[in-house]
Amino acid sequence: MEDKLKELLLQRKRRVIKDENLKPSAVLLPLFIKNGNYHILFVRRSQKVEDHKGEISFPGGLCEKGDEGLENTALREAFEEIGIHPQDVEVLGILDDMKTISTHYRVTPVVGVIPHPYPFTIHMDEVDDIMEIPLNHFLDEGNGGEESITRDGITYTGQVYYYKHYFIWGATARILKNLFDVWITLKDLLYTRSFQS
Repeated sequence: MEDKLKELLLQRKRRVIKDENLKPSAVLLPLFIKNGNYHILFVRRSQKVEDHKGEISFPGGLCEKGDEGLENTALREAFEEIGIHPQDVEVLGILDDMKTISTHYRVTPVVGVIPHPYPFTIHMDEVDDIMEIPLNHFLDEGNGGEESITRDGITYTGQVYYYKHYFIWGATARILKNLFDVWITLKDLLYTRSFQS
């Protein structure tokens, strides 16, 4: 499955946002297999970070001068925030760029596979907790959809997802939707090929 996902991510034309007014950043979308099923790793941001306090997101942050590309930004930030060593990540590809509305980031999502279990080291100034959520949870239409939400007096309409008492919205929810669109395309392709053979 991972080889096919990698192939599909490399073949598809991804959306690239070219806006010099946006702050370039990257996140790592970590996938892993637990109990025979794919899971996604999320972080809950601390109240000490400058932006997106307390929100559910992926490990990541702003590009720095020493980064040699967006992939390296995502890997560096994942190591700094939760201790995932870059050599332990099998990078599969990159999803569409996303723009954060209130903070003006251009977020480039890097999809990677990590081992499980993993000895995470949480940097408590940046991350309060990590969460492991089964990928299939998000594919159930009852666990997400388009909604209007109000934050800091501004109302946004967009994709949201729910997991237990957690609420995932904004760029993170849009990145998830992008991943699931690719994932469903992959499953359809695999089903069609198996049916034809």
